[in-house]
Amino acid sequence: MIAAGTALLVFVLFVALFAAIRGGLELGADRAARKRRLSFKREPVRAREGHSERARFRKLNAHIGDRLAAVGWSIGPDTFAFVSLLLGLSGAAAGLLLFRTFLSVLLLAAMLALLPYCWLLLRLTNRQMAARLEFLPAMELFYQCYLVTGRRHVRTALQKTVEERRMPGEIQAVFEQLYRNLSVIGDDEGSLRRFSLSVGHVWAEYFCSIIKVALLEGNDISDNLRELVDDMRRTRLDDQVERHKLLEIRIANFTPALFLLLFVGINFRMNPESSYLYYVLDPTGRSMLLQAVVLIFGSFLMGLYLSRRKL
Repeated sequence: MIAAGTALLVFVLFVALFAAIRGGLELGADRAARKRRLSFKREPVRAREGHSERARFRKLNAHIGDRLAAVGWSIGPDTFAFVSLLLGLSGAAAGLLLFRTFLSVLLLAAMLALLPYCWLLLRLTNRQMAARLEFLPAMELFYQCYLVTGRRHVRTALQKTVEERRMPGEIQAVFEQLYRNLSVIGDDEGSLRRFSLSVGHVWAEYFCSIIKVALLEGNDISDNLRELVDDMRRTRLDDQVERHKLLEIRIANFTPALFLLLFVGINFRMNPESSYLYYVLDPTGRSMLLQAVVLIFGSFLMGLYLSRRKL
């Protein structure tokens, strides 16, 4: 109980310290911004280094925000980072309670802190795989709607494509998100970038480039769309081969976890008392299970990385 109370106190202090540091940084940044607006002096080197640090933070914030928008999650990057921090602190507290070693605390904190980002990438990869299968029929439908609506109004063609509701589920949601963003947000470049990220295909990047030109200049893009559809039809067989490779990676990705559960389950089935003693009560057994979980998590990250490389 004393150890649990200590860990809980450390957890609360970590959260309070984070909130205090974040509030102080925001207050300091706001005051510095006000001073810069009132002064025209050349900024020192240290201030310019601070600008570069904030630029890197904004880049990371945009990276997370684009992927959150691509999967359709309504939370913001700040909330996402705060949840990751809380999970990391929870992992540190669990490592302190269960293992009481610095390495265990560090491993559990790192795994739980990375868990939301890994889940985000996994959800994005699943959406990209589903949208990739359905992108060619969606492009054919959009090309037909573009010809019907007069060959100049891209937003009208996109609206008609969405209202037809002839596309499969995942790609229908992606096109609806694109139409909604182009109609409401006003950031055409960002909306097209998130659409390309949601599909995760080189053809989606070409499609976004064509749409961007049409939105800026109002040109007739029917010839470009027809060439894009023809090229996608010719490469359909290659896409099927890549999908089979992705399926093999996904199967191999979850195999170590299944073997661990099978191995531990058989031991508990054959000898429950000894298994409980060596896996739960013994610190060496708990450390062995933690190392196995870390290796499985590492293999999951590797499989996720290879899946995204293949997309």
